[in-house]
Amino acid sequence: MKLLRTREKGSTKSLAERLGVSRKTVQRYLSGASTKPNKRLQAALVQETESEWQPQVRAQARQRAASSGGLVISCRAYFGLGPEGTSDAGRVRDITVAVSPSHAANIIAAREESATESDLHEAVAEAIADAYFRQGGGGRAGLEVKFADVEWLNIAF
Repeated sequence: MKLLRTREKGSTKSLAERLGVSRKTVQRYLSGASTKPNKRLQAALVQETESEWQPQVRAQARQRAASSGGLVISCRAYFGLGPEGTSDAGRVRDITVAVSPSHAANIIAAREESATESDLHEAVAEAIADAYFRQGGGGRAGLEVKFADVEWLNIAF
């Protein structure tokens, strides 16, 4: 109730309208006189709280990933980076890797700009290539990595 009242700029009247209850009902819950909402009010509280809270939590997670935390990418896809007959020959691999905040920022920006699946795969491929195959530069800085036939892809903040 307190979170929703804050979102309504302190107005118990607009909060009551939003929840479909009387202003007195809202005031009773805020004062602590009532503590157990009926099923309809409980459902309205859950729905309204999630609609206010989740976007904020997601925005904070995106900001943290893009500025300092990075992302963890898990996938099963075809990776090719060397000629046939070598240990670097292309094959399907299961990879889980933490990617840098700069790559995370690129992936998040692409998602927010409604990039195509192909564009997202390019950003993810570059992030995986740097973190897993090139290992941040090292002796394999110019290594080209082919990323195709994605079976599944999971990106976690």
